[in-house]
Amino acid sequence: MTQSKTNAPQAFEKTARKYLDDAQLRRNLGHATRTIRNKREKVVGEMPDWEQLREAGRQIKQNVMLNLDRYLLQLEESVEMAGGVVHWAHDAADANRIIANLIKENGETEVVKVKSITTDEIGLNEALAKEGIHALETDLAELIVQMAGDEPSHILVPAIHKNRSEIRDLFREKLEIKNLSDKPEELADAARRYLRKKFLHAKIGISGANFAVAETGTVVVVESEGNGRMCTTLPQTLITVLGIEKIIPSWQDFEVFMQLLPRSSTAERMNPYNNFWTGTTAGDGPQEFHLVLLDNGRTRVLADEEGREALHCIRCSACLNVCPVYERTGGHAYHSVYPGPIGAILTPQLRGFDDAAAASLPYASSLCGACYEVCPVKINIPEILVHLRNKGVRHKKDSGFLLKPRIEPALMKIAAYTFRKRALYEMAQKMARISQRLYVRNGTISKLPFKLSSWTEIRDLKPVAGQTFREWWRTR
Repeated sequence: MTQSKTNAPQAFEKTARKYLDDAQLRRNLGHATRTIRNKREKVVGEMPDWEQLREAGRQIKQNVMLNLDRYLLQLEESVEMAGGVVHWAHDAADANRIIANLIKENGETEVVKVKSITTDEIGLNEALAKEGIHALETDLAELIVQMAGDEPSHILVPAIHKNRSEIRDLFREKLEIKNLSDKPEELADAARRYLRKKFLHAKIGISGANFAVAETGTVVVVESEGNGRMCTTLPQTLITVLGIEKIIPSWQDFEVFMQLLPRSSTAERMNPYNNFWTGTTAGDGPQEFHLVLLDNGRTRVLADEEGREALHCIRCSACLNVCPVYERTGGHAYHSVYPGPIGAILTPQLRGFDDAAAASLPYASSLCGACYEVCPVKINIPEILVHLRNKGVRHKKDSGFLLKPRIEPALMKIAAYTFRKRALYEMAQKMARISQRLYVRNGTISKLPFKLSSWTEIRDLKPVAGQTFREWWRTR
């Protein structure tokens, strides 16, 4: 999993402080996530069988993970029978090389793209730029992010951290429209006029995919703007990048996921545009279809029985919209194309625990469980977070946490012994009250010395009270 635009990402606890200080960012995020939450709650409440749908989605994804090898071969066979070409990519470098070569073979230097987190994951735009190829984002929010030289901060709404005034100023500069207002319809129209020319001249389109059906070879992109339909129908060549976990076994499985996904993501009963294609059809749509099946760490995740559930994700972003941590820090603090709770469990597994920024993400959570409650396929994110914290501590290299596993049990025994002896416990309280004077600032302890600093890097402590309950009781 590659990082785009950020050379040396820091651990979440360090990065988050910067974004917590940005009041405008918090207002933008708070307004957007509350709006989506409220709309989602309404449309989900209309479904009397919502919990049964969630369970059905969970079971389908679990079945896919247990039989992934078989479904992958079936998908390859189905796509090729329908006139498509399948490419296997072990990692990001493989996928980028395959795609760049396909574009060069067609003699093109510009392609149009559908919004795709998977292509962001492999850093496709940057890789193509090095080959002299410009990949134009056509999703409105992705276009905003691209024009600003920024990074996406949300799975569904990449530009959620920007408000209308900021977007207006950006369009005035980049699109050279002086009298543009910040009305949503005017901003959308400005983008539409700019993109329409690009669609009509594009020879190659690139997309990700929400699902691919093993039995038919059908690929689907669901979207709300229509740009996806332009990219998947107008160009002569279509290249789709698919994470190997996004397979569903049969066409009938859509009856589950096409109800779960729109309600959980955009809080709609149905996505305005649902684009399905199966291979190629003479005289209709792209005449070349290439499907790039991407591993990039997914088989490693699959090997972890407790962590593999993260691969069930259908990228709806519902967990981001209810997460109190994400709402206050935004997506950039995660230094991953997968922010929020799902990113906190997926990124460390894809990148590995040698990546300090990724290894810190399982701690970017209060473990409140709201993410599990809204997940349409019932991924137990809090449980996986605890599993990954445990896994990170036991990683062969220094994980940056407070104590090594062999020391912690010994100190816990000392603490247990102290708590069992009233005299020792009261003495420890008095010692803590005296020694903390060096570290209390403005009513909190934000920095402890030596190895204890690892604890206060990501949390503030309340000082020990000036009087214990027993002391208070004795005076009365």
